[in-house]
Amino acid sequence: MISETLQKARGFEAKYAPFIPNGQRPAFHVTPAIGWMNDPNGFSLYQGEYHLFYQYHPYSCQWGPMHWGHVKTRDFLRWEYLPAALAPDMEYDQNGCFSGSAMELPDGRQLLVYTGVRRRLSPDGRTEEIQTQCQAIGDGVNYDKCPANPMLTDRDLPAGGSALDFRDPKAWRDGDGVYRMVVGNRTRDGSGAVLLYESRDVQNWRFVTTLDASHNQYGRMWECPDFFPLDGKQVLLVSPQEMSPIGLEFHAGNGTVCFIGSYDPETRQFRREHVQAIDYGIDFYAPQTLLTPDGRRVMIAWMQNWSTTCAVPHDCRWFGQMSLPRELHIRNGRLIQTPVRELEAFRRDRVSYQNVLVNGETYLHGLRGRMVDMTINVRPASRDSYTCFRVNVARDGEFVTTIRYKPDTSILKIDRTRSGSNADIVHTRSFLVRPRDGELELRIVLDRYSVEVFVNGGEQAASAVIYTPQEADAISFDAEGSVLVDVEKYDIVCSESSEERRPPNETGHYPGHR
Repeated sequence: MISETLQKARGFEAKYAPFIPNGQRPAFHVTPAIGWMNDPNGFSLYQGEYHLFYQYHPYSCQWGPMHWGHVKTRDFLRWEYLPAALAPDMEYDQNGCFSGSAMELPDGRQLLVYTGVRRRLSPDGRTEEIQTQCQAIGDGVNYDKCPANPMLTDRDLPAGGSALDFRDPKAWRDGDGVYRMVVGNRTRDGSGAVLLYESRDVQNWRFVTTLDASHNQYGRMWECPDFFPLDGKQVLLVSPQEMSPIGLEFHAGNGTVCFIGSYDPETRQFRREHVQAIDYGIDFYAPQTLLTPDGRRVMIAWMQNWSTTCAVPHDCRWFGQMSLPRELHIRNGRLIQTPVRELEAFRRDRVSYQNVLVNGETYLHGLRGRMVDMTINVRPASRDSYTCFRVNVARDGEFVTTIRYKPDTSILKIDRTRSGSNADIVHTRSFLVRPRDGELELRIVLDRYSVEVFVNGGEQAASAVIYTPQEADAISFDAEGSVLVDVEKYDIVCSESSEERRPPNETGHYPGHR
């Protein structure tokens, strides 16, 4: 049954979202129908289509009482809006339907698992948020919250676990038929942990073990955990709050961490072998993955940063977008990320250059655009022949976003200082790349309001939101010294039929939708 609160949200997005022209959105990155978006939720396969839900406040471009927005796709590039899926309309989630996950049940229904939030006044007069895990079941558009909610409360926590920081369930069904779920929690030492639960019927869950914990090493509360096998290893993803910087690997604030290791299903023990950041850019948080029918592990994330959410452009009717979905692999103990291969089907108008000598600022004919997939290979023109190389994108006489590499230090820097925002927020990020005798491969994907950089075949990725005017579309190279450059550039052309992109009416139907 659709509640009055959910009906109101659906009516609002159906009435006002059509006023946002398609050209004012990214072409192939997910944005909210209208209003605010943060974490991806419920990234999953359902009845042959990929569904993505997201933390959603339709009524403004600021965080508010969390709903779940909803889109779906068949190709990860063209997204169809569906009506809002969840609203905070029950006593146990009256202050927000926080992040969670989704899966298809054996009977053909879709299960949503999420964190319900309600506030209470503590004995000392402070406001506390009690967080519990809840469920809803539906048909891909409409969902009924389960009468037994909440399914997990503070009674289901291990000793020392916090009911105030108990959120973001990621659930799945294993090959043995058992349902499993990881949930973020804060432990007695004040830092984050990931808890593992099991169920045989998705109704009765039991705590199994603490898979891993921060012990105040990698931030404090661990949000949005994900846990999955990949290329013979086991991967645990977390998004820590209050990180302390560690060299150039982890920056201060809200970050992302990937633990690669082994998992013993008999003892339920996870053992770390490698630790790394997931994305090294400015805007990336709360990633979530799914498994495709052809066996690929695909990840998507909120392409924004909590420290930059004050920088809402003037007159913007939406705020927040998702990253380009990425295929994951493990190579030499590292997480490898590459854009989903479906992107290649939307590439047009190839421009290619080989062995271009760059020893100052260089423009090449045909290299421009704001919806672009471009691969650049850089190498010294002679031994020790350059000290710095730059790629400048989204450029005109006033604006530019720069990717800079210094081979002597192996430091890559992304700089959006002149990308259209005058807000006092983070505009640069630097990180170490693997030295390759001055050689470097960059794959750069642009989509109107963002840039994503994939380094050396996906060994590292860096994402940043930009609000540069669309007319600033020049691309140039610059070197201190001399380099040889190979370039392959494509325009990305995605169908943006108004029928697919337009938010539906409050009943969930599009005009003419089949």
